[in-house]
Amino acid sequence: MSTAETIANLGPAAKKQKYALNKLQKRLRRDVGRAIEDFNMIEDGDRVMVCLSGGKDSYTLLDILRFLQRIAPIKFDIIAVNLDQKQPGFPEHILPEYLTREGVDFRIIEEDTYSIVKEKIPEGKTTCSLCSRLRRGILYRVANELGATKIALGHHRDDMLETLLLNMFYGGTMKSMPPKLVSDNGQHVVIRPLAYAREKDIAKYAEACQFPIIPCNLCGSQENLQRKVIKDMLKQWDRSHPGRIESMFSALQNVVPSHLADASLFGFKSITATGQENPDGDTAFDHATPTTFLNFRDEDDQADEITPIQVLNLS
Repeated sequence: MSTAETIANLGPAAKKQKYALNKLQKRLRRDVGRAIEDFNMIEDGDRVMVCLSGGKDSYTLLDILRFLQRIAPIKFDIIAVNLDQKQPGFPEHILPEYLTREGVDFRIIEEDTYSIVKEKIPEGKTTCSLCSRLRRGILYRVANELGATKIALGHHRDDMLETLLLNMFYGGTMKSMPPKLVSDNGQHVVIRPLAYAREKDIAKYAEACQFPIIPCNLCGSQENLQRKVIKDMLKQWDRSHPGRIESMFSALQNVVPSHLADASLFGFKSITATGQENPDGDTAFDHATPTTFLNFRDEDDQADEITPIQVLNLS
């Protein structure tokens, strides 16, 4: 049966779900494509190592990059890499089975960082920081071994905003996750193609596609309570003040050093009156309250959640 015939035989509810999934898929693909273009994340001839944890974010990242690989005007290779850290109960068969079925080139790296973390971190304390450092070092080494020119991570827009607020509240710095950076050891370019993607879109997409999700709490570590507080606060803002999160992310892309207080970024000491009108002078709060984002509404947010469907049966 052809795709047209299959869709024609669907009931109204199934057709609505198919339409919603297509719309969501197009938005995510557009977000990723725009981020790649804006920050020149992937270039002709690149070998992109996609770090696959088994969570919703990395599955979505891999899925969309594979689509863009097929239609992009440039040629680049993709290799998925999963780090099996020997956490108790880790379902080590899931990712190899999924990647083999999808025809994805992949490597599974086995390193017992779990034992190291448990030895170094007292029981009940958050292990995420040390675990992340160990994981980064291993992935950088593997990138060298595989000849990867880019390392792609699955962090999204909400991760970037959470990190910004965490650094402001607890670190005294105005710093977030950059969409593109050079690695700690100076040898790799790390990219975050989901930088423009909303977590709620990714969650809906992963559920609809029925990715075989692996839980991220197998290590038994206490959740980072500070990050959880920030995440819950952002979710509450998104519900009660639609558009606030969009406005905050827009602020990350519209930084005005002359209206902050970092003397290393702007030459405050050399400021003198020139007698010329300055449109960016003391007008920070002269404008009326903006309404563009305050009136923001996303019809998809008000609709019912997309229920899991057999995507392959509709293609």
